[in-house]
Amino acid sequence: MDSKAASGAQTDKESSLIHQVGHVRWTICALLFVATSINYMDRQVIGILKPTLEHSIGMTEVSYGYIVDSFQVAYALGLLMAGRFVDRVGTRIGYMVIMAAWSLSAMGHALANSIFEFGIARFCLGIGESGNFPAAIKAVAEWFPQRERSLAIGIFNCGSNVGPILAPLLVPWVTLRYGWHAAFLITGAFSTMWILWWFLNYRRPTEHPRIKGAELRYISEEAPRQTGPATPWVDLLGYRQTWAFAVGKGLTDPIWWFYLFWLPSYFSTKFHLDLSHLGLPLIIVYNASAIGSIGGGWLPSPLRRIGISPTNARLATMLFCACLVIPVFLVNYLHSEWAAIALLSLAAAAHCGWSANILATPSDMFPSSVVGSVTGIGGMVGSVGAILFATSAGYILQFTHSYASLFAIAASVYPLALLIMLLLAPGLKKVESVA
Repeated sequence: MDSKAASGAQTDKESSLIHQVGHVRWTICALLFVATSINYMDRQVIGILKPTLEHSIGMTEVSYGYIVDSFQVAYALGLLMAGRFVDRVGTRIGYMVIMAAWSLSAMGHALANSIFEFGIARFCLGIGESGNFPAAIKAVAEWFPQRERSLAIGIFNCGSNVGPILAPLLVPWVTLRYGWHAAFLITGAFSTMWILWWFLNYRRPTEHPRIKGAELRYISEEAPRQTGPATPWVDLLGYRQTWAFAVGKGLTDPIWWFYLFWLPSYFSTKFHLDLSHLGLPLIIVYNASAIGSIGGGWLPSPLRRIGISPTNARLATMLFCACLVIPVFLVNYLHSEWAAIALLSLAAAAHCGWSANILATPSDMFPSSVVGSVTGIGGMVGSVGAILFATSAGYILQFTHSYASLFAIAASVYPLALLIMLLLAPGLKKVESVA
């Protein structure tokens, strides 16, 4: 039997196995999706309210950049602690504590009435929200075999698009009727319901009361490589794979933060859209992002079916997404609102496809016992990059009144990130064990 036929037979065997197992793992994925949606809805509120806050508390581009920075500094610091915290106490308890912390901080924004007070509120929110992705990626590593991880991550990462879609629908409506203070309170009830849902439904696969033997065997097929002793995060810095993931996140995460925090201001400045008209462009962009997240997570599967190895399928998907982002540098030169929406939608969708795959690389390269810590390290580097980018963006916009250089950076960093990742960890080589 030639290699192509063998590959096809293996694929048919995998497909048959998938149909025979249960679907409890996808219920876990749904929980992660809802949590990520709430996470991004909370952080998006201030971006939508930026034009309102400019008038009510005298917020400037520079002061807004500092407020964003206060979130990013806390997020960067929190990621190191959060990843280690989840690895130590476990995903079930860790995620509940993380959700409670960020939700209380988000609602605390309603008490702020000055730039300084908003800075404090954003700092607390950053500490709490930093735990979402380390906890979610660890849950995926516990509940999904390698072949399904990028799809599972792509699905739950859609929450990073759904949250920003829901926020423009809810925040302007609440603000226009009850004031901007009330807008920061809208997600408290969602968080409370999620914590209860998580507590009742999440267990490790071997402890879950509803899982069947076939699904447990399917999830555990890579268990020997996925186990290992706990390792201090500092020791993980000695692995090139850690730095490959960290550099990839450090270069590309700031672009998504830029889209989240500055797109409302971009549409308001460039096309003179007021609060009541900002919703539609943002909803379109983030709907496209959701498609990109699922599509990017799904794409490695058909590439595997034509004989491409799992690692090369992931890398090919990342290269494809990196190329799709490049045209976004033209956005600042467009005079059509709808043309700008189209290009931004393509770039945001490509970013989310990229994200679904880069977030799967820690569980591809490391044992599950350190996935939370590695994810935290990479997320911390991404937040440091976002801090530098947010500060620069504030000053650039304050003094040039142009988004041209910012979109040029957004267009170029993805191919650069992929190149550096491949130089640091050729083929995303696995770490079989960690000291």
